[in-house]
Amino acid sequence: MAVLLETSAGDIVIDLKVTEAPKLCENFLKLCKTKYYNFSPIYGVQKGFSFQTGDPLGPDSDESDGGSSIWGLINGPAMRTFNVDFNPHLKHLERGTVSMATAVSTKDPDKRVAGSQFIITLGDSLDYLDGKAAIFGSVAEGFDALEKINDSFCDEKGRPLVDIRLKHTIIIEDPFDDPPGLTEPPKSPLPTKAQLATVRIGEDDNIEEPADDEAVERMRRQREARAQALTLEMVGDLPFAEVKPPENVLFVCKLNPVTTDEDLELIFSRFGTILSCEVIRDKRTNDSLQYAFIEYEEQASCEQAYFKMQGVLIDDHRIHVDFSQSVSKLSDNWRSVTNSKRKSRGGGFGGVSGLEKKRQYKSGVERKGREKKDRYGMIIDEEEMRKWHERGSKEAGSRRESSRSRSPQARDSGHGRTEGREYRANGSVREERHDLNRRDNFSKNDW
Repeated sequence: MAVLLETSAGDIVIDLKVTEAPKLCENFLKLCKTKYYNFSPIYGVQKGFSFQTGDPLGPDSDESDGGSSIWGLINGPAMRTFNVDFNPHLKHLERGTVSMATAVSTKDPDKRVAGSQFIITLGDSLDYLDGKAAIFGSVAEGFDALEKINDSFCDEKGRPLVDIRLKHTIIIEDPFDDPPGLTEPPKSPLPTKAQLATVRIGEDDNIEEPADDEAVERMRRQREARAQALTLEMVGDLPFAEVKPPENVLFVCKLNPVTTDEDLELIFSRFGTILSCEVIRDKRTNDSLQYAFIEYEEQASCEQAYFKMQGVLIDDHRIHVDFSQSVSKLSDNWRSVTNSKRKSRGGGFGGVSGLEKKRQYKSGVERKGREKKDRYGMIIDEEEMRKWHERGSKEAGSRRESSRSRSPQARDSGHGRTEGREYRANGSVREERHDLNRRDNFSKNDW
């Protein structure tokens, strides 16, 4: 059992839960059969939550009564609403859940009643609606239409600024018998005057003012320029999209390759104070690219130079002067300032906290009489190696002196005779003296 809703945003197919909620499904099917929902507005749009419809006039109309059930249409206003029984197994877990909007009964505060308004969810796991809206179906097709409704521009009450309405309702299958007194219209009825009075902006209305071809082309170029500026801003070539070239900078081209910065500054300085004058050169060869930028302190000086220096002969070349349209210097300055701020904010190295330029372990120990230095704490650094070499050299010298100062008797008797080698710290080899007698005695006693 299903119903097709044709809306301004697209078609929506609803599968009905006839077994779990028979009375709710019967009410909805018979209202669709009488074309009660035709031209009903969509309202109460809450992005990512739900939207509401089912009132033929909508909440903005003073003539609206909030809608009526099928039994109220047949038997009168006394049966405009009916009591709702909630199925505890039906929850608002998935997007596209369809449920009847309910209100507390005026006769019994423990009961809730429904009429014709229903809700379709635009998000998942909306347990807030459990016990407040009675589920009777779910969307099987048309989630793209739900997405359009979800993305629509709405006022503070959730009413789309451009009308979204139910155009037609088509019953695919109806298992219920018609209640006595129900009459099906032969064709879809036209909207009433009260419904037409609630129209804001129709889906076919052209909200753009008519313009001639020249104005349309101008608007197109402006849009393209803004899009290109935004692209340059995103890739980092511009500090911001609305940046404008400076008004005190003059662009000079068609220069002689031999013309220098000093020559150009001397010629143009008669119009006012020059802050900078730079002939642009090739980065690799340092050859002049035959154009320059001259920055004046005042805009008036720049304008005077523009009018006076056009076509002037400099170094046998007639130059061309124009106002600068370049923002490269601004971009470079902005990029430098931004990078420096990012680096100072971030700390560490490269603006990333936790990174250091030199990967060293800081001992954090300050020796007495020495300044605290960042050195490796687990291995010997260069300073300690140098001191170790010096200490080893001194010890080796003292050993040689002591060996020379021994008595002739000791040398002649053979006591103290040594042999062997010792490796110095610097890699050289010197003779190491071992007492052979002492070594022999040690070997005998040990064994």
